Amino acid sequence: MFGSHKKKLVALFLSALMIVPAAAFSGCGSKGQAASSGSAQSAPQKVTGKIALICSAAGPNDNGYNQSAIDGLKEVKKDLGIDYKVVQSTDIPGSLTSLAQAGYKLIFSLEYNFDALVKGVGGQKAIADQFPDTTFVVFNDNPNLKADGTPLHKNVISVMFNVNESSFLAGALSVMVNENATTLFGTSDYSFTAGDAGRKIGFIGGTKSNGITVFGYGYASGANYEAKKLNKQYTCYTYYDAGFTDSAAGATKANTFFSSGANVIFSSAGSVGDGVDSKAKEVKKMSIEVDANKDAAYPGHILTSVIKNTKVPVYTIAKYYNDGKIADYGGKELTYDLKSGATSITDLTEIGSKVVDSGKDEWTKIKAELKDISDKIGSGTIKVVNAQNGEKFDKSTLTNVTMPND
Repeated sequence: MFGSHKKKLVALFLSALMIVPAAAFSGCGSKGQAASSGSAQSAPQKVTGKIALICSAAGPNDNGYNQSAIDGLKEVKKDLGIDYKVVQSTDIPGSLTSLAQAGYKLIFSLEYNFDALVKGVGGQKAIADQFPDTTFVVFNDNPNLKADGTPLHKNVISVMFNVNESSFLAGALSVMVNENATTLFGTSDYSFTAGDAGRKIGFIGGTKSNGITVFGYGYASGANYEAKKLNKQYTCYTYYDAGFTDSAAGATKANTFFSSGANVIFSSAGSVGDGVDSKAKEVKKMSIEVDANKDAAYPGHILTSVIKNTKVPVYTIAKYYNDGKIADYGGKELTYDLKSGATSITDLTEIGSKVVDSGKDEWTKIKAELKDISDKIGSGTIKVVNAQNGEKFDKSTLTNVTMPND
């Protein structure tokens, strides 16, 4: 009788590791449904030619970072016929191990959790060493480097986005809009703090990691670029402990910044940004979103979105895998910049629709200035510090922006 019960438990465990069809991935949203930490004794069912993706804490329905990656997998399924599995888990090392044990040969991980994969923890070998025939793809950092700059593992790919560049554009836009708000939008729909008291912006990040500060430092640098041209002094408030899930906390922190005179707040903090957006609408000011084009969520109060389109690298790398070329990219850092289309700001259609007739000439000048900045970044004339690559941010270069609480 005990043996029969044990067989049922094993069968249940194996079924939990079976592939989730693409059409049914939304059922993976609950924690623990997908690959949990397993052991060698559990003998997970083997699969071939399949791809898996582990979401970050914000979850598969975040309308941004995770969802864009899943959209990439949907296109992979449609164009290449490759099935995939989407996982949300609080145990990233366990999920990586279980998926690799189950035979997934390409595993994307969107979570900021790298040590077990590339170094090993608790006396265990690095997961990458344990599964040399599996390619692991991580995002927003390159933890796969030795001291001499060579890769630790040939089966780990690091994906980087030059969101420092798109964040620079967002910072420049914030200053230009702040300086011309009345001209652009009239006086009825907004309550911007005027004059020197309103020459303030804010940045709210989920955590103080390279993958988040890259946004904040690029944003402050872009604001400084325009403030210097206009001979104005700005303050940029920062906060890096917002987490990624508490929208109410986002609204509370945003209210603090708005009440202190900030007119535009940029957040890179998952669902926390929803609270920032709602508060911006409430106080008749503006926010900046991240990861996907969310401008229409609060029309006229989301100035723009800094897009980190994970769909682009997910599709591209899956195609390398499908074409049998994945080994050519093993151990490498793949960087996606403005030109790749994986990062940008939005086309500003939504906010542009709020510009009054008398402000259209100024709006045209602002968009032309953004184009000029983008071209200069592309040519290298403007070099934007990239904290994500480990570049050090020297706040003394901000001649016209102070960051009092950074």
